[in-house]
Amino acid sequence: MQAVFLALILLGAAVLRLTGLDWDSYNHYHPDERYITWVGTTIEWPQDWSGALDPVRSGLNPFYWPADAVSEGIVVEQGEPRRFAYGHLPLYLGVAFTRLLERLGPAVGPRLPEDWLLTQDLLNQAGWIEFRHLTAASRALTALVDVGTVALLFWLGRRLYGPAVGLLAAGFLAVNVMHIQLAHFFTSDPYLTFFTVAAVLFMILAVTQPESGHRRIFWTMLAAMTVGLAVGSKFGGTLLLLPLAVAIWLDRERPARQRGLWLAAAGLVSALTFVVTNPFAVLDWNCQALTPALQIGPARIPALSWGSCYLQNLALQGTMVQGVRDVPFVRQYIGTMPYLYFIEMQLRWGMGPLLGVVAFVGFGWAVGKRVIGDWRLEIRDWRFQSLISNLRMNNPAGWVVLAWTAPFFVSTGDLQVKFMRYLQPLTPFLMLYGAAMILSWRQALGRRVAAGVVLGGTALYALAFVKIYSQPHPWITASRWFYDNVPQGATIVNETWDDPLPDSLAVAEGVRRRTEFNTGEVNWLTGTEEADDEDKLASNLVALAGADYMVLASNRNYGVIPRLPERYPLSSQYYPLLFDGRLGFEVVYAGTRTPSLFGLHLKPDTFGWPGLRPPPAVAEYLDSLAGPNLGRADESFTVYDQPLVIILENRGRLTVEEMRALFE
Repeated sequence: MQAVFLALILLGAAVLRLTGLDWDSYNHYHPDERYITWVGTTIEWPQDWSGALDPVRSGLNPFYWPADAVSEGIVVEQGEPRRFAYGHLPLYLGVAFTRLLERLGPAVGPRLPEDWLLTQDLLNQAGWIEFRHLTAASRALTALVDVGTVALLFWLGRRLYGPAVGLLAAGFLAVNVMHIQLAHFFTSDPYLTFFTVAAVLFMILAVTQPESGHRRIFWTMLAAMTVGLAVGSKFGGTLLLLPLAVAIWLDRERPARQRGLWLAAAGLVSALTFVVTNPFAVLDWNCQALTPALQIGPARIPALSWGSCYLQNLALQGTMVQGVRDVPFVRQYIGTMPYLYFIEMQLRWGMGPLLGVVAFVGFGWAVGKRVIGDWRLEIRDWRFQSLISNLRMNNPAGWVVLAWTAPFFVSTGDLQVKFMRYLQPLTPFLMLYGAAMILSWRQALGRRVAAGVVLGGTALYALAFVKIYSQPHPWITASRWFYDNVPQGATIVNETWDDPLPDSLAVAEGVRRRTEFNTGEVNWLTGTEEADDEDKLASNLVALAGADYMVLASNRNYGVIPRLPERYPLSSQYYPLLFDGRLGFEVVYAGTRTPSLFGLHLKPDTFGWPGLRPPPAVAEYLDSLAGPNLGRADESFTVYDQPLVIILENRGRLTVEEMRALFE
């Protein structure tokens, strides 16, 4: 029965993750995925191995646009350095999987029904261009990788707590909505998570092996290799070196010197694995200085010339996530609470309230059981060596897992930038802790009821979430509205830092293109403090005065600017004026797609946090979607696949001077 239950869990996980791979009709609405795929179109297996490791000549270098790079249907830069802040490994895997499907397509495709997604998109019997086919294939691979994470979690849970916990933890992860959503994107986080769970599993297998024999060495070195694969997916995997060191240190049968040699060997294996899967992290030293000189009080830190393109990209990414570099699209996190914001977003959206409470309470239960319980057993013995020896004997596997989960949560939860996906490498272990906590209860009936309610309730939430993929993307629906209702030549103004609408679409009569309209943009989000000045306001008001329509493709701008009046003294006044109609714009369209089941919609609140009242027409539209308002949502959870689109028509035709008079 164990195998049957596991098969059902994996099948359910696969269905949830593979449903809706074309969630944006392959219009590349996820910016990270769009860039990774764009780079992927230039990754080619070397024809001439003499230049395979040359950073400028190689077709494998993600840090440089090849001089002869071309890809049908898109513009590819040539002969220039490029930024790539991701690990090489997911990129290489996505390209390799795409090439495999290209080879299988002619042989397998004709044997399958023509209308299958597998036939049309993955085996590319529809003949899509590389940019589209690479997106479809890589999304499918990401989904399968995340299903693999579910399988690994079962193995890990069975090893630590028994098959019942393994099955329940795998079931929890299978219906985890954040994992389901991220499995639809070709980004690096699911790969990091897969290799993280694999590495910790192999560490557990190492520390639970008999003292004699070579199995412990085998699992330790396999764990070290997997750590290298995790780091090769995303730099955050370097934290896995800590539990790896703990796993080796807890081997009580080996003398200290031998454990030191093991640790050095494991570090070497990890490093070599990283180099093999990320060769240009150590080969490309053609980048320029990135870190500018800093003045901190009387001290001056000189500019740092990294040279290494890999280190340069890491430094650039690090300054963003730490809040050192002021990037407009992460200002949403100003004023958010460390740790608590991550937990709130998981309880509201990522896991849902039932699974979220169990996961984080289970985390606290595991920490208390491990730290308080183990130390209490030895509190009477104050001899340090004896205490350490007993800790090694008392379930060392639990300490290995905690050596990953605790440092990762402490370091990640304190980041200034709090994208929900940053917590993904921790969530499988939260599922494990929650399942172990529930099944540790003494009352059998209580265990069954709790497990059933949490698993069943979260499964319903997962089904509601996946239903969004059965509806057209809101940006596509809004674009169709433009082509159906707005005459060609009209002037449409979008917001900087958001995707411009209308998008070019294939329709029954051919291809309708954005170029049929005059387009412009207003830029409220970029300038702050003294840069949020009269010149910025005047430029935006000129664009508004000349616009026929104004598009709010998401809450990227209005969800942030009104919350920060001290940084946006003029711009923060814009949205209240716009939404109550005083600028002469009237809502003519509102549309979104939300998780829904049995006629009930789970609606995020994009207006409450910035202190705005939605325009009456938008409020009426949202009220027509029966269901609860679940409060604020992290922008990264809604903006890619379920944004709220608002289109306003300029019916008042106010002049620049008339609009300016409304601003204080």
